[in-house]
Amino acid sequence: MTTPLVDPALTDPETVLGALDYAGVAVFAATGALAAAREKHDLVTFAFFAAITGVGGGTVRDLLIGVPVFWVQDWRYIAVCLAAAAAVWLLGARPWRFRLLLWLDALGLGAYGVMGAAKAEAAGAAPLICIVMGALTACFGGVVRDLLAGQPSILLRREITVSAALLAATLYVVMRAFDLPPWPSAITAATAGFGLRAGALAWGWSLPGFPGRAN
Repeated sequence: MTTPLVDPALTDPETVLGALDYAGVAVFAATGALAAAREKHDLVTFAFFAAITGVGGGTVRDLLIGVPVFWVQDWRYIAVCLAAAAAVWLLGARPWRFRLLLWLDALGLGAYGVMGAAKAEAAGAAPLICIVMGALTACFGGVVRDLLAGQPSILLRREITVSAALLAATLYVVMRAFDLPPWPSAITAATAGFGLRAGALAWGWSLPGFPGRAN
């Protein structure tokens, strides 16, 4: 019997890592649907935006580390995306919904930064690659969402977004390198990533730009 590349804790929704995986898909799917709402698209486009944002980063991660694409193996991920799209549609035109998008994005950055790193670790990737996969998992779907919605990409903003995913992934990898259990490591790292992004939203934190005047 062959040993699976993916730790069962990554696919079982009863475990912490499994819960983070489904939560990450759900919140990113909701941000995709909210981006469609901003442009007043129809329900089909809501679903498309939700799905591409929810599973986009994880799809690229799985292809790069050479494991089966997660949502192809488990239909529940697409179901979560469709449920998130329906929830946003039913929510209607609420004045606070786009502020909600930012906070959901913050949750997703922390959760999926950890998930991407954890899955790469389970596949045997080197620690630095695990960190990169964590950031890619957390950010790629948002990049595609912004491009489809005609919004500035998160990669071109000085506000803290990608850095939050990098923090979550790095903390998880470092804690696991010291043989700390995966559950406390995941919770701590995801919370730190969310906290960094939350601080940026609440107090305007941003990374310093390149010094000097633009030509």
